[in-house]
Amino acid sequence: MASSDDAVDSTEPLVADEDCDKQTDDRWQQGQLVEVVISDLSEDGSGVGRFEQRVVFVPDTVTGDRAIVRLVRVKPQYAQGKLHQLLEPSPHRIRPRCIVADKCGGCQWQHVSDDYQQTAKRNLVIQALERIGGFSQPTVNPVLNVASTLGYRNKVTFPVARSQTGQVQAGYYQKGSHQLINLNQCPIQDPRLNPLLAEVKQDIQTRGWGIYDETKHRGKIRHLALRIGRRTGEMLLTLIVKDANLAGIEEQAQAWLERYATLVGVSLNINGDRTNAIFGSETRCIAGQPYLHEEFAGLTFQIRPDTFFQVHTENTEALLQAIVDELNLQGDEILVDAYSGIGTLTLPLAKRVKQAIALEIQPEAVEQAMLNAALNQIENVTFHTGAVELVLPTLDIQPNVVLLDPPRKGCSKTVIDTLFQLQPDRIVYVSCNPATLARDLKRLCESGSYQLVRVQPADFFPQTSHIECVAFLKMKGRERP
Repeated sequence: MASSDDAVDSTEPLVADEDCDKQTDDRWQQGQLVEVVISDLSEDGSGVGRFEQRVVFVPDTVTGDRAIVRLVRVKPQYAQGKLHQLLEPSPHRIRPRCIVADKCGGCQWQHVSDDYQQTAKRNLVIQALERIGGFSQPTVNPVLNVASTLGYRNKVTFPVARSQTGQVQAGYYQKGSHQLINLNQCPIQDPRLNPLLAEVKQDIQTRGWGIYDETKHRGKIRHLALRIGRRTGEMLLTLIVKDANLAGIEEQAQAWLERYATLVGVSLNINGDRTNAIFGSETRCIAGQPYLHEEFAGLTFQIRPDTFFQVHTENTEALLQAIVDELNLQGDEILVDAYSGIGTLTLPLAKRVKQAIALEIQPEAVEQAMLNAALNQIENVTFHTGAVELVLPTLDIQPNVVLLDPPRKGCSKTVIDTLFQLQPDRIVYVSCNPATLARDLKRLCESGSYQLVRVQPADFFPQTSHIECVAFLKMKGRERP
């Protein structure tokens, strides 16, 4: 039997726990300061820490940081926080290489070392495959990155605004706001674009062109878009405008062509809608040509101002090479490329197979893909315009390989079901969203027909939390060539 002293002792932890819970609840409120250790990084780039078993997401932190965090949005089991004081920096923390990194919303990970960015991105892929896909210890290769993590972007699109003193500004929005951070250069864009960013703003100012006000839906110029061929150096300058009535635009466009030796075209893109979409449906070439040339995977591509082409040319090429190495194509295969765009992956792979079939919903992209095929004398590609979920079931073929490269939302159930009917030997799934990739891989593999071989991540967006992947699947029971 316990003594009276024992009985008193046994109740003390219970009272202490109740007091602790009350103290925790008192501190688990908006505006409170709490101490956390960052143990992981989330998909949106925030650090992930815990306070009394509750999760706290903290932007501008990195795994290993110990910090005082102010709670700014509080839910029962998690909170959004803001870095208040860094008590002990992580060994993965570096000095940002951009002077406005703490304000600009263009990057999330300027403060994270390049090596750890690769580690963190690979972990995000593994976590998605395990938690969403249900895969146990999936094979995920180290992240592909063959070029510099700065100065890599071949395309940039900057909102344009006017300061309180009336100066024309262009840059990215401040984190979590619509406050523009004015830039004269950007360390992640191709440095050859920097002079245009600084000088074109002054030309707009001198011309007196109106700047678009999204709250009033008035004004002219909405965005400034710059694009460069990394291998050719050819550049395009595009103004996204509410309407095309810009006094003196022809004269100014010609002046830009004369000033910048490698600028090959100046265009206006007209977007008169009250929308968050950047580009409108109509683009007019004002001076020069409406496209630039780029060399990619040994081919020549024509790329227009509003063409979708991956922003990291070198790492996209490295990902393509990983696909080529894995498939080991023999030249007698039939390949279907779903969501084929302008043929970025279709055309290089077509040179290695008997027949390629490209599916794409946007007519303009199909037109460009056909032009690029002709430009490179590639004649074994058949192009289909329409939604993949509608066109794929109509194909009367037996493909050996199906390449999927869907938008962030992934593939529809119809596409997955059609793949089961077509039964290609191999499926190659390129994705910019680990979560929807994991979901779709689960659908493909849970029936028992397909097996996930491996996943190869590639870093198309250094200094951000975004990661591109290619997953390789094979049909069970069919040997590879």
